[in-house]
Amino acid sequence: METASLLKKYNVAVPRYTSYPTVPYWDNENFNLNDWKQNVIKTYADYKQEGISLYIHLPFCESLCTYCGCNTRITKNHSVEQPYIDALLQEWKMYVAILGETPKIKELHLGGGTPTFFSAENLEVLITILLQNAELSADAELSFEAHPANTTPAHLKILYALGFSRLSLGIQDFDPKVQFLINRFQTPKEVATVTSTAREIGYTSINYDLIYGLPGQTLSGLNETINESIAMKPDRIAFYSYAHVPWLKPGQRHYTEKDIPVGDEKFALYQLGRNLLTEAGYRDVGMDHFALKTDSLFEAINTQKLHRNFMGYTNQHTHLLIGLGVSSISDAWTAFAQNPKTVEAYFDKIQQGQLPIEKGHLLTDEDLEIRNHILNIMCREKTSYQKGIPAAVQGRLKPLLVDELITVDDTEIKITARGKSFLRNICMAFDEKLWLKQPKTQLFSSSI
Repeated sequence: METASLLKKYNVAVPRYTSYPTVPYWDNENFNLNDWKQNVIKTYADYKQEGISLYIHLPFCESLCTYCGCNTRITKNHSVEQPYIDALLQEWKMYVAILGETPKIKELHLGGGTPTFFSAENLEVLITILLQNAELSADAELSFEAHPANTTPAHLKILYALGFSRLSLGIQDFDPKVQFLINRFQTPKEVATVTSTAREIGYTSINYDLIYGLPGQTLSGLNETINESIAMKPDRIAFYSYAHVPWLKPGQRHYTEKDIPVGDEKFALYQLGRNLLTEAGYRDVGMDHFALKTDSLFEAINTQKLHRNFMGYTNQHTHLLIGLGVSSISDAWTAFAQNPKTVEAYFDKIQQGQLPIEKGHLLTDEDLEIRNHILNIMCREKTSYQKGIPAAVQGRLKPLLVDELITVDDTEIKITARGKSFLRNICMAFDEKLWLKQPKTQLFSSSI
């Protein structure tokens, strides 16, 4: 078990490494739309048989959850649904035209925002029309994020009929005081109802999102939240550290730093949650994720098939991920691209008949090599160099080796049991762009 002193030592601002290079280090000046299209075409041609991943960002929420770091648009006006669906479908048509044929989808995820802000009928229209220009792979996995308080049986039934079998419920905490501070309300009964209904319909994997370090959170409150969650037996639990970034998300100024557990108090929350989950039979899967042995995510890490992309951890590995919608990020393996971050800017490009790309990055050979090492650490818990570990990387690994977070030989680095709690810190040792240009302001959240 990691000690409080280790947790303190490594509790520094560090990327979550959903990509390398991380978004703040993208070289947008040497990126253009034509290069992006060519990278998409080449990667699709090279890996056509494996299929593609598709992420659809649905940004709307009826109220602001003040802890949230996602790109959202707050409104109670549901007339925004249809114009946004029309724009998504137009963007998808542009990509299908670029690919030159109807692609095979291996993975599709609806994220947000709150996808269940949209009516079940509108989601049916979106997916039905989208799939008219796509083919679902025989082993395709379709999933969506949902708010327990507004997910209806109709949402569950209609999406299941369209092929969705995975569901992720945002819970965060059941403590009423915490819920008030973060403006996120759902009861254990609501969560249990959605969970049981989904299982009766046929959903095969249900995930709960929980967060530690939230304002007003206590050991006793978190203990109750996790035990209530475990009692419902979700297949997966994502147990995240709260990221306090009020300079990016002004909603987090709804409370003050005095409300937020830090230091030993936050470390104790983390250790409590991790202990409760492992004692209940959940196993570490990559970073922040815990899964039952019966879940495919657990199987993926044991069979070396676990993958990580902008949608998080997955047991489906594709080289081409297309992101639709405002702020979505696409990954053509050799290039990244991101859509505009406001609905208005996104609509403007769509209405002009342009692929709605705002910025991006073309990966160099060095980028690709480092990306593979970081993916290996995140998903395989080891990585190796054919010609020996570079001296600069060796130097950065020394403190991690002394603290027994890793083992190192001439060519291979392996994560120890203790090191599993510090994957972000370990990945940072490989991040050449971060070491070359240290940020002058805090760009990333703290690791613990």
